[in-house]
Amino acid sequence: MEIKSSNRVCVTGVSGYIGSSLVKKLLQKGDAAKVDLPKSLPNAANRLVLFQADIYNPIDFEPAIKGCEYVFHVATPLVHYPHSSQYKDTAEAAVAAVRTIADSCIRSQTVRRLIYTASLIASSPLTEDGASFKSCIDESCWTPLDGSFNYSNDFLLAYTKSKTLAEKEVLKYNEYENSSLEVVALPCGLVGGETLLPYVPGSVEVIISPLTSNLFLLNSFKFLQELWGSIALVHIEDICRAHIFCMEKPSMKGRFICAATNPTISQIAVYFQDKFPEYKIAKEILEGPDQGVVRCDSTKLMKMGFEYVYDEKKILDDTVACGRRCGALLM
Repeated sequence: MEIKSSNRVCVTGVSGYIGSSLVKKLLQKGDAAKVDLPKSLPNAANRLVLFQADIYNPIDFEPAIKGCEYVFHVATPLVHYPHSSQYKDTAEAAVAAVRTIADSCIRSQTVRRLIYTASLIASSPLTEDGASFKSCIDESCWTPLDGSFNYSNDFLLAYTKSKTLAEKEVLKYNEYENSSLEVVALPCGLVGGETLLPYVPGSVEVIISPLTSNLFLLNSFKFLQELWGSIALVHIEDICRAHIFCMEKPSMKGRFICAATNPTISQIAVYFQDKFPEYKIAKEILEGPDQGVVRCDSTKLMKMGFEYVYDEKKILDDTVACGRRCGALLM
């Protein structure tokens, strides 16, 4: 289905990595977007309307949603401020946000589809006892929230809980009888590639951590491998294309994994060492340890007609280029 320029779209979280790139893509297509973004992008002057909104007060988004046909909910609460927040933690805030935004979509009587930017961090193939992996990561996988991990920290555990509970909550709206709202959840792998932001996105920092030797980021990388059995990667351009693909389908709802490839950390490190020999990577990173690789199955999205454009090498090359341009990697 061709999206005409008269279609109105709301995007939350446009100050972030995915949101800013998504708005750029939408504007390039000629779509009008109501978003919280500086009017610096091409075609923004006459197609962009700005709304100030706070994810910790999600009712703020209702004026932006009113009159739209599609809503991309990209924003997510990341930092918890116990003295100023009405929520006990980021998970409670994230669930409240998806519920409020979905309800605003229904009240609008114009929104046809809510597309939620989920995270594959909510889709671990670990068995419930955490002792082993299932054969692959697919849409049936949900991360056990009481698991024990060698490389976790408070932030990663809070983010995992937040994204898991929020995605489960938003998908409930597909179960409501007589609802005209379709909900799509896109659990995205670790996102690499270039950025519009003036700083290095967190996911980019994690991917290049074998080159920077930043222990905190390397441990985050290892946590993801503990969680997934490999590293699910996807290019920012494919992420944006997948979101727009989910908007353009005549009808679509449910959960669709979005990841193009799944190497291990050591495989990524070996590629980096061969391609960028000016950086020295620690022997223990190059040699593992790696578990048996768990495949990430994103065929459900592909069977709908989506095709990935960016392969593993392009994801890694563009991620290093981003790190260099933004100063996280010295030449």
